[in-house]
Amino acid sequence: MNYNFFTKNPKNTPQSQPIPGRESEMVQGRSGGYMFAGDIWQMVRRCLLIGTAQSTYYAGKRELTTDFVDTIKNAIAQNPRRVADEILYASDGRAINNSAPILALVLLSMGEAPEAKAAFMEIFPQVVRTGSHFYEWLSYTKSMRGFGKVIREVGRNWLAREDVKGLAYQLLKYQQRQGFSHRDALRLFHAKPSSEDHQLLYHWVVKGWNELPSQIPSEAMAQIWWYEWLKRNPEQTHEAIRQGRLTHEMAAPVGKMDNAAWQLLFEEMPIGAMLRNLGSLTELGVLRGDEPANLDRLEAVLHNREYLRKARIHPIDVLKALKTYQSGGSLGRSKKTWKPVPRIVDILDKTVELSFDAVAPTNKVFMHAVDISGSMGSLVSDMGLTCCEIAAAMALATAKAEKNYEIRGFSTKFIDLGITAKDSFRSATEKTQKHNFGGTDASVAYDWMLENKFKADVVCFWTDSESWAGSKHPSQALAEYRRKVNPNVKAVYVTLTPYNHTLVDPKDEMSWDFGGFDPSMPRLIQMLASGDF
Repeated sequence: MNYNFFTKNPKNTPQSQPIPGRESEMVQGRSGGYMFAGDIWQMVRRCLLIGTAQSTYYAGKRELTTDFVDTIKNAIAQNPRRVADEILYASDGRAINNSAPILALVLLSMGEAPEAKAAFMEIFPQVVRTGSHFYEWLSYTKSMRGFGKVIREVGRNWLAREDVKGLAYQLLKYQQRQGFSHRDALRLFHAKPSSEDHQLLYHWVVKGWNELPSQIPSEAMAQIWWYEWLKRNPEQTHEAIRQGRLTHEMAAPVGKMDNAAWQLLFEEMPIGAMLRNLGSLTELGVLRGDEPANLDRLEAVLHNREYLRKARIHPIDVLKALKTYQSGGSLGRSKKTWKPVPRIVDILDKTVELSFDAVAPTNKVFMHAVDISGSMGSLVSDMGLTCCEIAAAMALATAKAEKNYEIRGFSTKFIDLGITAKDSFRSATEKTQKHNFGGTDASVAYDWMLENKFKADVVCFWTDSESWAGSKHPSQALAEYRRKVNPNVKAVYVTLTPYNHTLVDPKDEMSWDFGGFDPSMPRLIQMLASGDF
């Protein structure tokens, strides 16, 4: 049936209409087009993986945050244990940052059922892993619910963990965040020391050391001792970094930092800090094109999949680091400028690919349809990247894992973006950005494949799922493609915004909607293609 999918509204803008006979299944999106209502668990995962820290083209940050809270609360009322599992899934390096899982954790603690509070207490230490997470959780808790019995118990337990050395590291590295200090936290939760090391640590947090102990009190307190020693001997920064294994957060505020000090820090720098400080390290001369030893170390660390996974380095974090570094300081929060080292740009580009999770090629044929419409030009969270850039990167990562593919872009036309698996991620995002404008009609991908008799095994859409232009719904175009070209084609829609709708007909057992920027997306799509999903 060739149903006219839009009419003209008073402003002469196409506005989609629901498919006849399916009105009860469809909702009107923010663009005016009609999509299928999303399943609540689909929305939960999408919210947790994407978050709401930035406005989108069609919705403001406040509206998206309200939607997030309502979605998570409704899910908690239905099944708090499943919400807890989704929080853990997102927090384990799959969300673009840990903020959305932490916010959902607070909402879980507010659930009325005993199961909600039990689940909250169980997963708390797996989500709130660092001092930075702890302070962020405190901030959300203070603004949303207050510090009742359950909150005080998990807070005390976090501050009384058996690994005192690890706790000392966190409290030293993150002495204050989000309007809270480590001293505030101890006083708020009335943490009682369960060992001599806990007693020493708590005393340092609350009162500090007026006098430096003549000897390091214990192994657990060694790093704090060297930090205090450096405060009193700032000219001995190199010695304190070497002996105390201080991080830049510990040494820089109290020591005298020169190039040699930064070189020492670089040699032991955690992978996350390394990504965040590439520009500074280049500006300082630690990373130079004529210093291959440091570049070799950088490559060895960033190209180690085990390191990337253990540190929960998200591909989008690497893509952000690549874009920021390549800009020479014109992007991002840093006020420093630097001349990018070409080899570092190449190292980062390969790191983006390695940070995605893929398996051996399936030998299936893939069509990647990247949404290049105007709405995809919105920035994602604080990444400094647009939805369009991220869509291109994720499509390329999936294509690089396979042999048979095409990557094209859709708005109201379906065009060749000139992207192949040999492209770097930076070139792929640049090519996509050149075409980032126009309306949104996902059905044009199927129309092009019909016209060109392109027989795909899997069609992957990377989109915000706001398809409003054109003469038919994407699900109608897919049905036609199955009738005329490939009845067994599978369709995957990867939605990159936290909206509560989908382009997937819930009655279609051969179409899937995946939400967010999950690093395992290439592997999931490959498994689906091979029938292992």
